Amino acid sequence: MIPLLDNLLIHSAITGFIIINAMLGCVTYLVWTERKVAGHIQLRIGPERVGPFGLLQTIADVLKLFLKEDITPSSADKVLYTLAPMLAVIPPMAAFAVVPVWSQFAQADVNVGILWVFAFTSLSVYAIVLAGWSSKSKYSTLGGLRASAQMISYELPMGLSILSIVMWSGTLSLKQIVLQQAHCWNILVLPFGPLAFLLFLICAIAETNRAPFDLPEAEAELVAGFATEYSSMKWSFFFLGEYAAMITACSVAASLFLGGWGGPMADKIPLLGALYLAIKVFALIFVFMWIRWTFPRFRYDQLMSFGWKFLLPASLGVVVLAAVFMTLFPGFYHQWYGR
Repeated sequence: MIPLLDNLLIHSAITGFIIINAMLGCVTYLVWTERKVAGHIQLRIGPERVGPFGLLQTIADVLKLFLKEDITPSSADKVLYTLAPMLAVIPPMAAFAVVPVWSQFAQADVNVGILWVFAFTSLSVYAIVLAGWSSKSKYSTLGGLRASAQMISYELPMGLSILSIVMWSGTLSLKQIVLQQAHCWNILVLPFGPLAFLLFLICAIAETNRAPFDLPEAEAELVAGFATEYSSMKWSFFFLGEYAAMITACSVAASLFLGGWGGPMADKIPLLGALYLAIKVFALIFVFMWIRWTFPRFRYDQLMSFGWKFLLPASLGVVVLAAVFMTLFPGFYHQWYGR
């Protein structure tokens, strides 16, 4: 038992190290990508001076943040103020552990993978709330309160949109859901798939505090919201966590609705499956960026009304539609998935 446990720990440590560093590398160039996307949408060029095509601009910014003075407000709760940026990074990376990267690899292949994702993504809001409260600033506190209300309002419809897929597939394992889409993606084969996908995507944008749902920051109203009193690398950790959460949300969306790593020859060439997943994830991330630089920010009352008066009833309707479809056409699942 001891050698087996040692091998398991070594395997987990190595794969965890690879995933964390891969996500950090992706985050670095997602910042560059977003600047380029924003530049082209606004008829600008974007980063171009530091390195070829501006590829080293983000690295230069990170070095600048390392050299900036790290200021802690004298009235802040020092322990929670320091802990909050760490909590912003850890949950999205832990949630990514259950995403099947290819047919033979997932950091944690558990049969309750979706519950695992929800458990850790729910923890992300604690980082923002603790940052707002511990800073002892009215702007930061308002940002933290907005984040908690936004999380409650949008996590319910997100969960219900996923529930329709769970009902149909009969499992909470992301790997099994991906395997069941070997012949056709859920977004294409299920009549409620496109609406469930759209609801999940909207809620994921809100959960990651991306515009037009970035009310916890709202520079025009709250300076920088929960991050107002942060500087240097502590400040950058919040945005590292935001981009990591975006990667995780898009990976889950790709696994639930777009077949995950599935594609031609993916079962025979596993790394090809990882490439398919990466293409789908970065396509969804581009949509996140496109929406950010296209739509204006909601007012806070509009944010709440949209969540409770539109998204929640629509997500309940998707669950009812899934139940009705499964009842009226019980042979449809067997036809597509061979059950």
